[in-house]
Amino acid sequence: MKLIVGLGNPGRKYARTRHNVGFQVIKILADEHDFKSPKNQCQAMTARGTINQQEVILAQPLTYMNRSGRTVSCLVSRYELTGEDLLVIYDDLNLEPGQLRLRRSGSSGGHNGMKSIIDRLGSDGFPRLRIGIGSPPGISASAYVLEPFSPQEKEVIEPALKEAARAVEVYLAEGITEAMNQFN
Repeated sequence: MKLIVGLGNPGRKYARTRHNVGFQVIKILADEHDFKSPKNQCQAMTARGTINQQEVILAQPLTYMNRSGRTVSCLVSRYELTGEDLLVIYDDLNLEPGQLRLRRSGSSGGHNGMKSIIDRLGSDGFPRLRIGIGSPPGISASAYVLEPFSPQEKEVIEPALKEAARAVEVYLAEGITEAMNQFN
């Protein structure tokens, strides 16, 4: 079983913000693979199903970004998973808008959601998929990530979200190395 976690903030207010690209990729995967009956567990909306013959739990933490580790550690424990069974999808200010970057492991890179997950798991040894949102033009990073994408940015981001969903599918079917080779 694999746990695919898309980071974001719950609520309509944040639904289309830069910080919620992880949530959006989870929604694409759930819709395309007909995941039904989402439920609330470990302070997350989760759905269980199959993608490419792999049993999968899709999760969107409801704890707000800074506390994502609470949810992820609960789900990892509940399903008796290891770091290799986890993939976290999130936004990255240091990548150009729409650029994807898969990694086998690594630091938080200053991302508060990832910091929380690494702290709660006690390890950074799990795969992650970063989606570039670009750098803030003259405003604070915290304000920038909570804004919606501009119409011009949407033209780049919407295809990137679909490409990110494809990257998850390749990860599930062929592993992290092949997904990195195809999407980095």
